[in-house]
Amino acid sequence: MKIATYNVNGISSRLPVLLRWLAKEQPDVACLQELKAPDEKFPLMDIQLAGYEAVWIGQKSWNGVALLVKGYEITNVVKGLPGDPADEQSRYLEATVNGIRICCLYLPNGNPAQGPKFDYKLAWFKRFHYRAKELLQLKLPVVLAGDFNVIPAEADAYKPERWVNDALFRPETRAAFEALKAFGYTDALRHLNPDAVIYTYWDYFRDAYNRNAGLRIDHFLLNDSALSLLQSAGVHTQVRGWEKTSDHAPVWITLQA
Repeated sequence: MKIATYNVNGISSRLPVLLRWLAKEQPDVACLQELKAPDEKFPLMDIQLAGYEAVWIGQKSWNGVALLVKGYEITNVVKGLPGDPADEQSRYLEATVNGIRICCLYLPNGNPAQGPKFDYKLAWFKRFHYRAKELLQLKLPVVLAGDFNVIPAEADAYKPERWVNDALFRPETRAAFEALKAFGYTDALRHLNPDAVIYTYWDYFRDAYNRNAGLRIDHFLLNDSALSLLQSAGVHTQVRGWEKTSDHAPVWITLQA
């Protein structure tokens, strides 16, 4: 079973790229972030013609997440991260697919740090910690997938010294990510590729992609049950080089399921 996560950076403008990638790579599940479209603008017909069913939460101009699934039923859907009814940002979606609990998330960027946006990032992370611990009580493989907006370590950034004061690399942010691992989740890409240079995001400016001046901020965290099924993981780096593409590349894992 192939599960992917992809920050599309606007599903309307990137739809041709998304459909091209789906046709080429055929993931069983695709977790999408940054739809940047309200619910009614989600291109369901195009997605269905590509062979997928979907659940999503949209938001005009910002945020938005979706789960695309091919060949499996989508059950027990939860829309929105529990813990703050006043939070109207569309950043979290979870469902069970083929006996696997899959959580699609778009964690807040948090810049500029310090400030209200950084405070929101840390508060959201705290709520996510609570939910992640709840999910560990399920007798299911659990996959946390998405754009975490976290650079976990210096090895995950081209010239990490440039990111010292950025919300993605602040000590508080990295500590929050490490806490998820301490709960019992494993970073799938690093687990299989401990020493490799792996990036998932390249800025549009300064020819970052062609210089491989990137960041690793899109992640898969697996509970022990999911980890026992893990077979392979990687990044579809070439997609970042396509015309009119997102500044992120799709990340994927395969599970024996």
